[in-house]
Amino acid sequence: MNEEEMKIAGHTAEELENELKASVQYDSSGITVLKGLEAVRQRPGMYIGSTGIDGLHHLVYEVLDNAIDEAMAGFCNDIHVYFENGEYGEVCTVEDNGRGIPVDIHPGEGKSALEVVLTQLHAGGKFDHNAYKVSGGLHGVGVSCVNALSEWMQVVVHRAPHIYRQIYSKGIPQTEVEIIGDTDRTGTIVSFSPDFTVMEKNSFDYDTLSKRFRELSYLNKGISITVEDKRGEEEKKESFHAEGGLSSYVKYLNEYKTVLSDPISLEGEGTTEKNGAGDPVSVEVAIQYNDKFDEKVVTFVNNINTREGGTHLSGFKAALSRCFNNQLKNSQKYMKVYSGSLDAKDIAEGLTAVISVKIPNPQFEGQTKMKLGNSSVKGIVDSLVYEKLTNFFDEFPEVMDKLLNKVTQAALGRVAAQKARDNIRKKNEGGGLPGKLADCSMHDPEKCELFIVEGDSAGGSAKSGRDRNFQAILSLWGKMLNVEKAQEAKVLNNEKLLPVIQSIGAGITRYNAGSQSESEEDEDKKKEEKLFDLGKVRYHKIIIMADADVDGSHIRTLLLTFFYRYMRPIIEAGYVYFAMPPLYKFSGPRISKPIYAYTEDERPERLAEAVALTGDVNKVAVQRYKGLGEMNPDQLWETTMNPETRMLGKVHLADAEEADRVFSMLMGEEVEPRREFIEQNATYAQNLDI
Repeated sequence: MNEEEMKIAGHTAEELENELKASVQYDSSGITVLKGLEAVRQRPGMYIGSTGIDGLHHLVYEVLDNAIDEAMAGFCNDIHVYFENGEYGEVCTVEDNGRGIPVDIHPGEGKSALEVVLTQLHAGGKFDHNAYKVSGGLHGVGVSCVNALSEWMQVVVHRAPHIYRQIYSKGIPQTEVEIIGDTDRTGTIVSFSPDFTVMEKNSFDYDTLSKRFRELSYLNKGISITVEDKRGEEEKKESFHAEGGLSSYVKYLNEYKTVLSDPISLEGEGTTEKNGAGDPVSVEVAIQYNDKFDEKVVTFVNNINTREGGTHLSGFKAALSRCFNNQLKNSQKYMKVYSGSLDAKDIAEGLTAVISVKIPNPQFEGQTKMKLGNSSVKGIVDSLVYEKLTNFFDEFPEVMDKLLNKVTQAALGRVAAQKARDNIRKKNEGGGLPGKLADCSMHDPEKCELFIVEGDSAGGSAKSGRDRNFQAILSLWGKMLNVEKAQEAKVLNNEKLLPVIQSIGAGITRYNAGSQSESEEDEDKKKEEKLFDLGKVRYHKIIIMADADVDGSHIRTLLLTFFYRYMRPIIEAGYVYFAMPPLYKFSGPRISKPIYAYTEDERPERLAEAVALTGDVNKVAVQRYKGLGEMNPDQLWETTMNPETRMLGKVHLADAEEADRVFSMLMGEEVEPRREFIEQNATYAQNLDI
């Protein structure tokens, strides 16, 4: 290349060479030092997980945790949370009646302790065990991160006799710590408006946040948490106060289920060293069994939800297994029913439990705080639960009798389910597919679709109208089994569900209701993964195609209940969809192609389009589809099956705990909660087949 060719945009070859050298230069001048809270603003995800809705809510939790820590220390019993609109967008305020953040001059920093806590990472009272014996926030980054990611923050501190205030913007103090009045109480009021140029979401979700507030009230009995939402036309206000603590929590989790007894409350303390030395460990456990088949165990450490369990969960499961097996061995009555050793899965059937451990120095596996690692906690929980549960059974033999009956029946069901599963496996090994399945010619799961269709009539139209290359059709017939009320063996042997199981090809297992497990210790979890193999799913789009009426909704709910309980990974992977067939068809003169309305809300707009084409509303022919069987194959393809024109609803699993409560309420034995739900939501009902 000659010099003339090197001239680009007025630059000579020499200038270009110098610029290139400068661009690749790497020395001390290229090292950037982020000071104060700059690192938080540069990489917010490292501190709050994400900049989406979860990260936005994390800001609230960080401020709230400080108030809760005051409560656990015994200095706070009343917390108020407010959401309102402000100058910079939505504002969250957390007010407590704790001791108030110190405002005196910090000896090492030469400025107010309030400013130190709000503007410096790894600064706080959680590192000093004299200030906080137990705390959820241990890293000292919480409230300062909130400050860094806030367009505006105001902290008001009541420390009798004065009220102090400081205002910040993006982590930088805008005022000095100033006295603004007098007071005879103590407490802290933190108000902040997130920096929505950093955060991707600009609105707090009331329902999600209030759920966490309710949870915290259960975990800290005697504390009142009041939340007020002043953002909309109608203000919302709720107060959470649980004198029953964890017992109230398990009652809430079992709200729509038939329980076998009142909650069993177990409390006690231990120390991290066997000789009684070391740190004190407080343990609180609440247990309640219901007549369902799922396990729900939730664990906490210092109010932190340890979603992956840990040593406290290991200790609990070990104690529960030992206690129930000992009770069985000592019972001639139930040894005649089942003489083997109870499996962990037997004991877990119908179990709802909440475990809360409070410890000065929790060791978590990773920054996420999802799993407790303190080895001494396992033995403490194990011995405490075993001793106190054994004593409880000795004192209340009638409760023990009910629970032994439950777990022995579960053991018999497990044996029967294994036989049924072996039969399914043998059929699958033979390579046979159900006769009701019209399979596609492709074998790439990512491209293949399975339509599960209600009835032979609609199934016939779907088979004729489909693209045989990638679309398979499975016709269902007769009444679908409600798996919410059935044991696993009955599900595995059900002639209506067996074709669904065989068609999908991945096996099935009963999935617990969002229960936590030990990745390295819980053998049941490993067995579940083997029994259901997501990698063997034959279709990555499983589409439930039912009529747009009450019966169709019922079919969808029954199938979705089955998938949630026995094939949950396909929902989590995003493989489950609802077909959305049209409700109305508009035709007439000058309408070359039929116009369809897929919802009641669309009907007026689509009708207007038809009238505009015909010029006369009386010339528009309106057909209301009551069932898929009314469509010929071409219509079904065009409206419901063609990837280019169809509408599909994807099924998401956002909250396993709430999903479990809803499924139990809609599909369970208890009638009254379902009636209340219908009465509350009757005004939203559409497309009734009456």
